[in-house]
Amino acid sequence: MRHLWGAVLALVVWATGALAEPRIALVIGNGAYTSVNALKNPGHDAGLIADALKAAGFQVTLLPDADLATMTAAISTFGKALRQAGPEATGLFYYAGHGVQSFGENYLLPVDTALTDAADLSLVAVDAQVVLRQMASARNRTNIVILDACRNNPFTNVRDLTDKGLAEMQAPTGTFLAYATAPGAVALDGTSGNSPFTAALAKRIAEPGLAIEEAFKAVRVEVLQETQGQQTPWDTSSLTGPFSFTAAVQKDAEALWSDVSTSRDPVQIMLFLRAYPGSAHEAAARGLLAEVMQAEVKGSTPAPVTGAPAAGADPVETAAFKAAQADGSRVALQSFLDAHPASPFADAVKAEIAALDNPISPSPVVAAPAAGEVDAATASAIAAEKVTFDGALALGDEPIKGRSIAELIGTQPLYPPIEGLPKEAWEGQACKTCHQWTKPALCDQGKFYVKEAAPSARLDQHPLGGAFKLSLKAWAAEGCQ
Repeated sequence: MRHLWGAVLALVVWATGALAEPRIALVIGNGAYTSVNALKNPGHDAGLIADALKAAGFQVTLLPDADLATMTAAISTFGKALRQAGPEATGLFYYAGHGVQSFGENYLLPVDTALTDAADLSLVAVDAQVVLRQMASARNRTNIVILDACRNNPFTNVRDLTDKGLAEMQAPTGTFLAYATAPGAVALDGTSGNSPFTAALAKRIAEPGLAIEEAFKAVRVEVLQETQGQQTPWDTSSLTGPFSFTAAVQKDAEALWSDVSTSRDPVQIMLFLRAYPGSAHEAAARGLLAEVMQAEVKGSTPAPVTGAPAAGADPVETAAFKAAQADGSRVALQSFLDAHPASPFADAVKAEIAALDNPISPSPVVAAPAAGEVDAATASAIAAEKVTFDGALALGDEPIKGRSIAELIGTQPLYPPIEGLPKEAWEGQACKTCHQWTKPALCDQGKFYVKEAAPSARLDQHPLGGAFKLSLKAWAAEGCQ
């Protein structure tokens, strides 16, 4: 099983290294207004969009019926999260509720908004430009702002506040701006629990492989049909690269499965199962993985794919193992482990449980183990060092200090790549077997760390600890020499 555990280690380290493109969303739905007319659907709209975004891999903060203080704090926290997530992150802000414009500026209304004079608008509402500034400050690749906020002007009795709908905003580079209706026009709240715009958008978010431009074009067509031409969704873009809410899973799965099924590599099979749950090839992939594991247990070369149990394996345990794998749930896998703790398949089941307990997530940030942390003084000292690939590191823990990055690639991890992972899955394994541990890949990792926000004494978890991570950062800052 040694090879199998090496495969598991490679899988989890690949996962932590590959999660460099986090998706972060702030979703607000304001309907329960206290001083202006309430709206029925924004809470439902926000919930619908939040669920769709979670399914598309976003980390979502959902705020229903937020007052001014809550909105302001949430937008600030959202901006901070984007800045910490790095340049490859995608940020998304969605707002449903009342919105108005004044002197060409757009304002989003908290549920506690009360206004008697137009001059006070910026004091009791949130300027939409604040959201754009927070997102622009992250200098990340892609930002999306969606405003379903032009239902009507709730301040009809306030002098000098008579403009309809929202004003068109300029999109900073790398931003996609979408409005429920055209600038200066009013959108419908909807009569079926959701606004026409949001109902159409939620469906397009879930559509695999649909480019964002095509998604909103399809939304526009559907809303025009639903409202009989009364409402025309509007968008403007300064994106510099492609973006889809949901990957073209089946097309990618088909292409990948052809390679995976030929390779019979347990790493590739496990990655396929983690990346494409529910694909048409899931059952075949689980069967192939079981066969490879059985061959590993027996120490023999895998036979051709037949689905039959390995020679000599207990048929009852084999059947129970296959049933647990076919189910795929943690309950089923744990039940097998409880019933057959000494089974030759037990280690494989533990690996599956570890993968379920630590799923691949869009965010690369995980809690660092205390032993792997670096204090602020040491972090600053490492940042000031001139680090080279072959030169001895002057700072760090004893296993790191005095050794070069080149040497450390061949050493074993000091800490679990994922918190809670069984020691058998990483202890004693050489890091040179991990997919990401090559000089060019380490240079790319270091460059990502360079682009992160201000250095922190509490670091992302790393198999060789925080000092090694900061050394990679210092090395990349000098051009990976």
